[in-house]
Amino acid sequence: MNYALIFRNHDFEYEVQAVAKIFIPGVRFQLCRDSELSDAENQILTEYDEKNHLMHIEIFLHGRSYSDIAPAKTEKSEQEFQLCRMLYQGLQKLTGYQPPWGMLTGIRPVRKVLDKLSQGLTPEQACQELKQKYLISDKKLQLALQTALIQKEILPHSLKEIGLYISVPFCPTRCSYCSFVSHSVESAKSLIPAYVQKLCEEIRILGELIQKYDLSVQSVYIGGGTPTAVSAEQLKEIMQAVQNHIDIAHAREYTVEAGRADTITEEKLLVIREMNADRISVNPQTLQDSVLQKIGRCHTAQQAVEAFQLARKLGFDNINMDLIAGLPSDTYEGFSDTLRKVIDLNPDSITVHTLTLKRAGTLYHDANHQNTEIPVVEKMTELSANLLPENGYQPYYLYRQKNTVGNLENVGYAKPGKENLYNILIMDDRQTILGAGCAASSKVILPDGNLTRVINYKFPYEYINRFGELMNKKQQIAGELEKLT
Repeated sequence: MNYALIFRNHDFEYEVQAVAKIFIPGVRFQLCRDSELSDAENQILTEYDEKNHLMHIEIFLHGRSYSDIAPAKTEKSEQEFQLCRMLYQGLQKLTGYQPPWGMLTGIRPVRKVLDKLSQGLTPEQACQELKQKYLISDKKLQLALQTALIQKEILPHSLKEIGLYISVPFCPTRCSYCSFVSHSVESAKSLIPAYVQKLCEEIRILGELIQKYDLSVQSVYIGGGTPTAVSAEQLKEIMQAVQNHIDIAHAREYTVEAGRADTITEEKLLVIREMNADRISVNPQTLQDSVLQKIGRCHTAQQAVEAFQLARKLGFDNINMDLIAGLPSDTYEGFSDTLRKVIDLNPDSITVHTLTLKRAGTLYHDANHQNTEIPVVEKMTELSANLLPENGYQPYYLYRQKNTVGNLENVGYAKPGKENLYNILIMDDRQTILGAGCAASSKVILPDGNLTRVINYKFPYEYINRFGELMNKKQQIAGELEKLT
């Protein structure tokens, strides 16, 4: 079945397409300007009639039609929202679907709540305004509000306080849903020694910038990929570079994303402990063996449980576990079983992601999984939102992504005092984060609230071979950090 979006006399294509995808997920729209014709059987026309100053939409969807016309708002930004709201309401009437996040297509719902609270609104007033504007459901508003109130007490307030991200982009195998820049250890084995050497050099250079501009590192996050996919010796080399070159005496947390059970060994966990990291992740995504096999994981559910138990035995008292709602072949009963088993393990935080179909992931191209049962995934996330607070976990960070099944969300739940600052900061865009390693992004938050991003080369071979050029980017970062003094 073919679908077309037709735009006439406006440049609101991105937001119009985002709204259309809420109701018609998993399809590739033909995009047309007003001078083009489409023979698609399903068409959505959005138009700004400048001469008569009108907004106009026409929808032909699955044999049904809808149209609307209204006087256009004066400001262009208001016109974009007006046109999208008209489209949203038309698609809602034709499909009968009530999206839980309403019109909200952005990735940071919590930021909108925090902004309202900073303006002096009460929590109730903030929710009422957001509901009226974006048509968000009460349940999702309460989730965003609970998260915002917890974040408000955790967020740092000084521009001199920063986070540090270190990328180790290697995994044992690539999961079918994954869109991150990661490479199997087997295929990239020859690159790893040179990559680690260059990474340690970049950590040293970042340490010099941190010292020069009198910055205070509040959080360190070693992620990937799967950092524990490299050898214990290589992991120690990276963490030793942090210890040698970065002042983390005032850091509130230090995370290593151990991740997959098939990379976690006692030797590597002891390295992490020796290098003073105080938080790790053991991320099974599911405890259903058939689902693990389907997504390309080379470990069993029991191995994930054993990896967690080993970490506890070695003294780790801040362990996160990641789960994904909506994985291929998983069921509501399977997800429920996984969630309850993970709660029984009693980790310090549990992050529940909703499956996202991204073009870089092989699952995106699997036609059998394009039509994931949205009501089932909604039930999975609703179960998490009910069951986790009942067991002492509260939502502390929340974000959304494009092409997420059901237009749903990813939520980090934690026991009091076990919230991960870095996870909050990466979504908040209110604190500088310096990144080392391939595909790592440094973002410098300026006093006026604007930010500058500097992104490292995407692939390990590029990172290694163009390392000299990469260091020129550090001059750009230095120039932005100068503005903080």
